[in-house]
Amino acid sequence: MASLSRALRVASTRPRLSWTRGPVLRNLSGQAGPTTEKSVPYQRTLKDTQSPSAVAQGPSRPLPSTASVVVIGGGSLGCQTLYHLAKLGVGGAVLLERERLTSGTTWHTAGLLWQLRPSDVEVELLAHTRRVVSRDLEEETGLHTGWIQNGGLFIASNRQRLDEYKRLMSLGKAYGVESHVLSPAETKALYPLMNVGDLYGTLYVPHDGTMDPAGMCTALTRAATARGAQVIENCPVTGIRVRTDDFGVRRVAAVETEHGSIQTPCVVNCAGVWASSVGRMAGVKVPLVAMHHAYVVTERIEGIQNMPNVRDHDASVYLRLQGDALSVGGYEANPIFWEEVSDKFAFGLFDLDWEVFTQHIEGAINRVPVLEKTGVKSTVCGPESFTPDHKPLMGEAPELRGFFLGCGFNSAGMMLGGGCGQELAHWIIHGRPEKDMYSYDIRRFHPLLTDHRRWVRERSHESYAKNYSVVFPHDEPLAGRNMRKDALHEELLARGCVFQERQGWERPGWFTPKGTAPIKKECLACRGAAAVFNMSYFGKFYLVGLDARKAADWLFSADVSRPPGSTVYTCMLNHRGGTESDLTVSRLAPTPQASALAPAFEGDGYYLAVGGAVAQHNWCHISSVLQDQKFRCQLIDSSEDLGMISIQGPASRAILQEVLDADLSDEAFPFSTHQLVRAAGHLVRAMRLSFVGELGWELHVPRLACVPVYQAVMAAGTKHGLVNAGYRAIDSLSIEKGYRHWHADLRPDDSPLEAGLAFTCKLKSAVPFLGREALEKQRAEGLRRRLVCFTVDEKVPMFGLEAIWRNGQVVGHIRRADFGFAIDKTIAYGYIRDPSGQSVSLDFVQSGDYALERMGVAHPARAHLKSPFDPDNRRVKGIY
Repeated sequence: MASLSRALRVASTRPRLSWTRGPVLRNLSGQAGPTTEKSVPYQRTLKDTQSPSAVAQGPSRPLPSTASVVVIGGGSLGCQTLYHLAKLGVGGAVLLERERLTSGTTWHTAGLLWQLRPSDVEVELLAHTRRVVSRDLEEETGLHTGWIQNGGLFIASNRQRLDEYKRLMSLGKAYGVESHVLSPAETKALYPLMNVGDLYGTLYVPHDGTMDPAGMCTALTRAATARGAQVIENCPVTGIRVRTDDFGVRRVAAVETEHGSIQTPCVVNCAGVWASSVGRMAGVKVPLVAMHHAYVVTERIEGIQNMPNVRDHDASVYLRLQGDALSVGGYEANPIFWEEVSDKFAFGLFDLDWEVFTQHIEGAINRVPVLEKTGVKSTVCGPESFTPDHKPLMGEAPELRGFFLGCGFNSAGMMLGGGCGQELAHWIIHGRPEKDMYSYDIRRFHPLLTDHRRWVRERSHESYAKNYSVVFPHDEPLAGRNMRKDALHEELLARGCVFQERQGWERPGWFTPKGTAPIKKECLACRGAAAVFNMSYFGKFYLVGLDARKAADWLFSADVSRPPGSTVYTCMLNHRGGTESDLTVSRLAPTPQASALAPAFEGDGYYLAVGGAVAQHNWCHISSVLQDQKFRCQLIDSSEDLGMISIQGPASRAILQEVLDADLSDEAFPFSTHQLVRAAGHLVRAMRLSFVGELGWELHVPRLACVPVYQAVMAAGTKHGLVNAGYRAIDSLSIEKGYRHWHADLRPDDSPLEAGLAFTCKLKSAVPFLGREALEKQRAEGLRRRLVCFTVDEKVPMFGLEAIWRNGQVVGHIRRADFGFAIDKTIAYGYIRDPSGQSVSLDFVQSGDYALERMGVAHPARAHLKSPFDPDNRRVKGIY
């Protein structure tokens, strides 16, 4: 057999291919198409017993006429979802697999499980997968899943990478995941065959391991069928039948196959690489692409037995223990797209492109030098599905009720499958998952993006290539930019704006008029004079109609049915009392004539302003509630039609008094109200609100008027010290004041009571609202956790995921952290629990001795029950 060193020499002497397209959109699929099957590690467990000829035999069992849920795809996610549905008591669930279980992508996966990732939610999902595979399934079925606990090593060949691993170690302490940062000498003692000469250190997680796809899927389906589920192989799906209900809502009606149809209200698309094809059957856009993903299996290596699995991110290579050999793979900078996804592809493989794979060989030989003289036993190059942000696609599709996604797992389906299968089952049964799954929810993408093929390809390519990159806190994508630009984009660009991307929108990050990043200057200018923020990317919706008041009472936790002209900060909850959104809701007066600032409507009307990064999530949540409750009202999206300019700071009133034709005094324009006024001759909606803790107003402006209104504001602000500011300043200013950020401090598994937002809940009234019963129960039983503000006197940067210590015990981790320039301290927010399991009282919070662990070092911290900046809210009232 060829050795890795020979393969490296061959690749290096091959002529370099020339490309006619840019690196982002390379089409390399012609270099390697599907080939005949090859010798792979799973031959005995899969290929001898599951030959493609079995397809001709028809379905493995008769199709039922009806099913409560139909899962499409018998890979890791499909089997895990079926198992968890059955375990949660769902009867009559059916899994349809077009060929045999694990065909397509699961069968050739490496099967690695690393417990630590730079996401608290993913750590929880991975922990559940590990429990299912290492314990639960064997106890339930008596079958061995193939779980091998040999540990994992993360390699750091530079200081930034070691810092990243130290952050993971601190997060692991909050979840009880044992890990150790090792020196090069300690690493060598643990892994004698490793070259440690270029290392800064490693992170060792002793309870990491590997899974066998065949053993795991067999055990999952055995356990599921024992609880009444059905698994039908050799049964390709040919269509999804859809019905439109009396309210015009599209819903799943049935699944069609070559052998008959199954009536069902719920379909779960777990088809992996083929998920886009299944989506098209139902009119659902699935933003993923198929790429070649490869590894090689070496010949026997003496001394490799029982060694940990290795992930060398900087070399873009992993080394998986394969008995007495190693599997070697990774993520390339120039991955190969599979352009024409074949419906007939099952257990086949592609030819390995050694030129593309070269970087993994170089990294592997450098890390384990004995590989240079080790033969290659087999190559495994198969298809995998990848998404624009390297996160899975889950949840109910916005286009079709009852159509759920569980796909696009970026070659991590085995690792995340247990946790995601459980959450997907909860989603289907209860209407939402137990954990915060927003980062995986298909609703995180705007339809303009999911329907843009080039954007999906470019972003998926970049995400694949950057998968092993250091996770920097404020990293921004380079691909797929300038998809959505507001009316002020060119104006701000000329003033030195550096943009961030959210939901395809380009929003101001910070301004660099002199070539530096003056975030501190922007923050202090806002506190001392005034700053203007372009927030035009915000979602702007109108909720109007005969049932709009009923809908508002049910949707919003606060009482928003106040007189026209009022604006209310509120939350939207789910049935568990978790927070699906925080937003402002402004009551409108009925009008028979439509304008750029309000639609014509009868009955009641509300204007909603929501964070732009989560606008699509908000839209889908509201739409689903309106459909489920059958409210007679309209939800209108005006996000593209309106701009939003916010002027905040002590001088904001003086500046705007020169621009607006309205009295801005406290008596004439109180806080939390809105008025239609003229700005530089243009009609705008002005709201007196603040998101940074200062006197200020938002101007909601028709798109065509944005530039003249903005220019008028800047001209009036010149003598008052007005500056442009971006979202990096907003992050600092808002955390300094204690304002919550949704999906950081506040998530769908956090209640307003836990987050210190009880004032947004109309619990003193008798008005029912979504989530009320859960909040009342939580209040009666006591809060099991609370969001707490911490300040650290030491000048150390913190970004979230730091462990929170109280009296020598870990009681939680930080969700969000930033530097507060006005108080000159690091500020952090995190939820804490009582290790004894008791409710977390205010006395418990105040009586503790706290420290925040950053990269393995504990820094003394002070807990606050109120914001450390202007705790009496005087500045918002204009009292300076």
